[in-house]
Amino acid sequence: MKLFTNKKKLQKEIKNINNIGFVPTMGSLHKGHENLIKKSVRESKKTIVSIFVNPKQFDNKEDFKNYPKSYKNDIKILKRLRVNYLYKPHYNDVYKFKTKNKIFLDRFSNKLCGQYRKGHFRGVINIVNRLLEITKPKKIFLGNKDFQQLILIKKHIRKNKISTKVIPCKTIRDKNFVAYSSRLKKLKNYEKTNLIKIIKVLKNYKKNLILKKVNHNFFKIKNKLLFLGAKKVDYVEIIDSKTLKKPKKNNTKFNLFFAFYIGKIRLIDNF
Repeated sequence: MKLFTNKKKLQKEIKNINNIGFVPTMGSLHKGHENLIKKSVRESKKTIVSIFVNPKQFDNKEDFKNYPKSYKNDIKILKRLRVNYLYKPHYNDVYKFKTKNKIFLDRFSNKLCGQYRKGHFRGVINIVNRLLEITKPKKIFLGNKDFQQLILIKKHIRKNKISTKVIPCKTIRDKNFVAYSSRLKKLKNYEKTNLIKIIKVLKNYKKNLILKKVNHNFFKIKNKLLFLGAKKVDYVEIIDSKTLKKPKKNNTKFNLFFAFYIGKIRLIDNF
């Protein structure tokens, strides 16, 4: 695996490769990332993984400062998975050039996390656009856990006629149905126990919604999650993942989207 911190050197290395798979990450890699990388390695001639904790997508300086880092372990994982290139840029390398494409933020960015994290999605689209302009991959591999982010990146790519194809990848979960996330490393043991209980309740809640045993009531489910140890609940919403709207009355094909805090850690997921 070759490490690059300079975009021009990376571009020189990859300029004649026409089937590049790209996996953007903020490091602190886990089994969810591993799944994306394995898929890229299978489907692409060469795979680039980037590690860059992007300050522009954090609305909270403390959150940015405390974002988990495990660079030595990340390197071990990337080598084991036979990644060809790691791009680990400094701030200026990704931000000190004029982009060709304009940031396109679809109105879906105002829903869900967009209501609670001001400027977050603009920061995400900005960095992903820059990384795409640097690497020009055939495919970008993104996880369904961050579904809203995935859709907004897809819409930006389509609007700007970028020739990269978005490959959505399934969410990888542990035996308790908890989605792998870098932020989980920051939870205390009792908080992990509370999280398992919360996910179990939400899973059961979705089942009852499908069976029409209950109607969706945010305040009821919010109070239940607070009782189980969530410190704060931003949203619990049901959305048709195809139309990106509330499902029609008899439609049972929807996802339950939620974001809540356990201690200082904000967790999002959908299933």
